[in-house]
Amino acid sequence: MIRLAGIERIFRVGDEEVHALRGVSLDIQAGEYLSIMGPSGSGKSSLLNVLGLLDRPNGGSYSLDGRDVTALSDDELARVRREKIGFVFQFFHLVPRLTAEQNIELPMVLAGVPPQERRPRVERLLAEYGLEERARHRPDQLSGGQCQRVAIARSMSMQPNVILADEPTGNLDRHTGQEVMNLLEKLHAAGGTLVVVTHDAELGSRAKRRIRLVDGQIVGDER
Repeated sequence: MIRLAGIERIFRVGDEEVHALRGVSLDIQAGEYLSIMGPSGSGKSSLLNVLGLLDRPNGGSYSLDGRDVTALSDDELARVRREKIGFVFQFFHLVPRLTAEQNIELPMVLAGVPPQERRPRVERLLAEYGLEERARHRPDQLSGGQCQRVAIARSMSMQPNVILADEPTGNLDRHTGQEVMNLLEKLHAAGGTLVVVTHDAELGSRAKRRIRLVDGQIVGDER
């Protein structure tokens, strides 16, 4: 499903080049559940951004569902990202002025899904994630756990094959974080591919496959 070969990601900070990823090669099969772990600055978020088509690599190739996405145009990347990848972030990234149901609906609006298809899907997701009574609440009227549930529901609105979660419990208390992980793992159990980036060893150990990064290189791959 996902194949990275020799991925390089280089940033320029002043006159210095920072190698965030150094020759990373990684195969991820459909339906896998893996965590990406490592110390701060190890390249975890850079790898997730490449996987999520948010950043272009400076070298190497990336194949998604048998298609080389490395050289796609920005518009093509945006379309593939909308159709195939769902994102869950530590800080939710909800639109503050939109209600919970509007935030969930937003990816479908941007993708041009007709209103008659959007509405039933939003209602199903609100029910599935226990948000029916919070449908018309804005993010500042929701708890952290409710915001993350909205974010997960939004990530599923386009019915993606891959869920990428970047420190999904990092802004939550332990109990709420457990609930969020249960929801993500339920998506995996239903057949989705789940990739979780975390610095939390306990959280990372829940995955069936564990990738460890150090200085932009994969130094461990345990199953």
